[in-house]
Amino acid sequence: MPLSKYKGYSLRNRVFWGFIVVCILSMAGSSMLSYFLLKNNAQEQSRTDMQNKTNSLMAALDYAVSQAPVSTEQIPQVLKNKILEIADITNQDIIIYDLQGNFLLSNRESTLVPQKKIPQNILHSVITGNKRVDVPEFDATIGANKTSSYTIFQNNSLEPIGIVYFPYYHNESAHLDILNKYLKYMLLVNLLVIAFSIWLSWVISKHLTDAISRFSEVITRITIFDKEMQPISYYQNDELGALVKAYNKMILQIQDHKDRLAFSEKEKAWREMAKQVAHEVKNPLTPMKLTIQNFERKFNPDDPDIRDKLKKMSSSVIDQIDMVATVATAFSQFAQLPEKNNETFHLNAEVDSILRIFNNDRIFVHSNRADIMVNMDRIYLNRIITNLITNAKQAVEDTAEPIINVDLEQFNKRVIISVEDNGVGIDEGMLERIFEPSFTSKTSGMGLGLTMVRRMVEDYGGVITVKSELGKGAKFTISLPTNL
Repeated sequence: MPLSKYKGYSLRNRVFWGFIVVCILSMAGSSMLSYFLLKNNAQEQSRTDMQNKTNSLMAALDYAVSQAPVSTEQIPQVLKNKILEIADITNQDIIIYDLQGNFLLSNRESTLVPQKKIPQNILHSVITGNKRVDVPEFDATIGANKTSSYTIFQNNSLEPIGIVYFPYYHNESAHLDILNKYLKYMLLVNLLVIAFSIWLSWVISKHLTDAISRFSEVITRITIFDKEMQPISYYQNDELGALVKAYNKMILQIQDHKDRLAFSEKEKAWREMAKQVAHEVKNPLTPMKLTIQNFERKFNPDDPDIRDKLKKMSSSVIDQIDMVATVATAFSQFAQLPEKNNETFHLNAEVDSILRIFNNDRIFVHSNRADIMVNMDRIYLNRIITNLITNAKQAVEDTAEPIINVDLEQFNKRVIISVEDNGVGIDEGMLERIFEPSFTSKTSGMGLGLTMVRRMVEDYGGVITVKSELGKGAKFTISLPTNL
């Protein structure tokens, strides 16, 4: 069955879209991971820069008060000029508070210092922790993020004499520029990778599903009536190759079993046929023997009726010899079917022609199409139809209103021929043996007609079945390929 009939549920679509989804998720995951890594790296770099600036600034301040012990009150006088130099060198604003958080000194004019006193919570953290305290804030005046850093300021005796505050502004624009460039390049690379993935997944899924579809078509075409099952050719050393090897091994085993079974059935059929032929031949031989023995015993050359008696004996013997010849002819016809001469013709017209010889208006023909064409041997078809109609006519001999229906139907590349009667029917126990050689329900005949019909039907790769109900009739159905 073509994969297109499965629409969205086909294996090809599932493989294709599964591959694409995995690819897109992989790209999205790698992009997000890279984004967060870049962001964390920028933040880490910002913290490192801030630490370096803090170290440089504090080193400069420490050096400025290292010449002599300096108290808190002396800071404005000692650092008055130095703080401007340090601010210029570090390119950083500096504000110094006393240990109570009150403003002491700055490189900027005191009127320009917005915070004259350190908030108590921050002051408490700096004094008690004796370490640098960083407070992230947002400066609305310039619209930028900054970190307010507070550090204990010690003199050359390592005594706390003040608190140094400086604002560190984060360079977000550089970080955003790098991130934007990365995202653009990443988007371009991802689009190229996704396009390549779509092409690659389509190729892989098509290769996979085409192979499976081809295997499916080969397997679907195989029937038990094929004379020889063809193995699948596949030379790739992969999972499908293992499947093909297993399938080819299986059909070889099936073919071997078919051959053995066919040989066994033929042997059995010929044994049964030999018995039947022997029986049919013995039937006329016994009367012939008795007739001759009786004539010999009563022979009298002087009998005036001797000529009449001899003529009667000869006539009786000839009748029995004709019977033996009939048996031999029937057996010969069954043993060897005529050579097929296939030709293309209208099934409807040919069946009508065959039925004319019966000259019976109780035979009705029905068809779902007026132009059913087949390619087969006309003689085969003639013998098949003739045998089935003859059996049907014999079955309806004692029926008050005999009817025989012949149906001709075509479905795709197969033709269905059925012959149905309303006669006596067939006993259920006989249905299983109805096609066996030498089996017959009649008082005369050798029982070869239906056996020959089945052989001819199977010779064309067809199937014949029978359904019957005792007292209501029987229906024989034949399914044949059109071979067109």
